[in-house]
Amino acid sequence: METLKAFIRPPPPCFDYKTAVHAETRSTVAAVHPELMDLVQGGSLVLVQKRRFGPVPEWRRWFVEPESIWVLGTSHLSEKSAADVERVVGAIRPDNVVVELCRSRAGIMYASADDQNAPVLNSNMFSLSGSRFFGAISRSINLGGQSALALRLLLAVFSSKITSGSNRTFGDEFRAARKAAEEVGSQLVLGDRPIEITLERAWNSLNWNEKLRLLTLLFRGITSPSLGNKEGDFEIEEKGSDPFELYEQLSSTYPSLLQPLIHERDTYLAWSLKRSKAVNNCKTVVGVIGKGHMNGVVYALMADQGDLRFRDLAGRTSKESWVKSLIKGLIRDTIIGVVLWALYEQLQTAF
Repeated sequence: METLKAFIRPPPPCFDYKTAVHAETRSTVAAVHPELMDLVQGGSLVLVQKRRFGPVPEWRRWFVEPESIWVLGTSHLSEKSAADVERVVGAIRPDNVVVELCRSRAGIMYASADDQNAPVLNSNMFSLSGSRFFGAISRSINLGGQSALALRLLLAVFSSKITSGSNRTFGDEFRAARKAAEEVGSQLVLGDRPIEITLERAWNSLNWNEKLRLLTLLFRGITSPSLGNKEGDFEIEEKGSDPFELYEQLSSTYPSLLQPLIHERDTYLAWSLKRSKAVNNCKTVVGVIGKGHMNGVVYALMADQGDLRFRDLAGRTSKESWVKSLIKGLIRDTIIGVVLWALYEQLQTAF
């Protein structure tokens, strides 16, 4: 299967989301929510009004965009971010709360740090969560294919090892968003592109040499006693890094990953905030996203020209003959089998 191609224009170097909407955000907060001013001054909370959105194309004239979108930037490993989410949702009481999660990762919102039945691996953005584990495996394969599933498992172990010394649980702000939304009666919306599709597009963006280098990097990182060093041309820091920082480091080493891992997801998140069916004809939306996505998401909200649709960032199409697809599948499945076996052996000895 080949993914549909769509080029997303990233924010220009001169664009800064704080400068772009700070004055309007500050004046609105001062008038109606002064208790949130510290978040505005720190650059964590911004307001994008409907009049600042990009044009609505003819094919979407029936859709009524939200009047205002509040975007809160968080850290996925921060107790303060969870408290900030509770404050913002409680004060604004929006119609919808959009979180940077997809269906496959929605279980993060219901996980508990005190759960004695929690998996051995630390929960992170790549984890296979939920009570129906094999259903999650099946969904991952259906959406992204075996390659994306194998890459996801490797990244889950890799991320778990990076954050193992942080003594902080992943996704507290998402759990806070769910609870706060329930308390004020807001609809909770999963706003991120399915991780299976993101990883599939990321994998397909690499040439075979880059794929081999990436797999080597991940295996070395998983099997090394410490991650506080350089693995080849990629610097790994064992300090509880945010997933966005991991994406940025990978993208700096493999520039072709910038589109699928960062720019496309920024745009998808922005579309979920203002274009998704869940927010149609509502007045106020609060988005809870990683702070690293703030610049790209705010830019996408304001610069979106409406020439692309969700399917351009999430659709798949097949252009191969069945013979070629079968041969590639056999080779791929053999390699993935070896990878998963090696990963299982590593988990048996490491945890």
